[in-house]
Amino acid sequence: MTSLVLASASPARLATLRRAGLDPAVIVSGVDESVLDGEAPRDLAPGLARLKAQAVASRPDVPRGALVLGCDSVLELDGEALGKPGDAATATARWRQMRGRSGVLHSGHCLIDTTSGQEVVSTGSTTVEFAVVDDDEIDAYVATGEPLHVAGSFTIDGLGGAFVRRIDGDHHNVVGVSLPLLRDLVRELGYTWTDLWAL
Repeated sequence: MTSLVLASASPARLATLRRAGLDPAVIVSGVDESVLDGEAPRDLAPGLARLKAQAVASRPDVPRGALVLGCDSVLELDGEALGKPGDAATATARWRQMRGRSGVLHSGHCLIDTTSGQEVVSTGSTTVEFAVVDDDEIDAYVATGEPLHVAGSFTIDGLGGAFVRRIDGDHHNVVGVSLPLLRDLVRELGYTWTDLWAL
């Protein structure tokens, strides 16, 4: 079995990987995400994923021979990258901007083979159509705290799922890690997806 390290604190990413049969170790990168401010949304997501993976892959506590996965997601709306809002006022303003409209959720993935040093990077993009949510629903949702710490101020696998009318693309990508895309990266590095199963 090949070991996997997830360079992300996201509980949703970890849960998705575990449901797919993987059991990654979690080592949070702690990188300063503001260093890439100003990048286009489609470039920002893989750029941050790469920074996270590189920061963790170089650490001495990473298991020998592990594959290190960095991920980052941003929602693109009107050409702007919407990451984590961080506070209730920002989350509320974003939802008022997003409701009844569609955005594109970009999730960047970077996988590093610590044995060879080789890294592969790719981005999954999924169109998300938001429901027409009224102000009271927005206020109630923001009050739960859920949208404050996730890209685009919403989840599809939590309380926010009822506010997503439809998606065009990979559902897992909206959660934050695309399993088909990750499988392709694993194969590109010369490994087999089923070798990562912790069954």
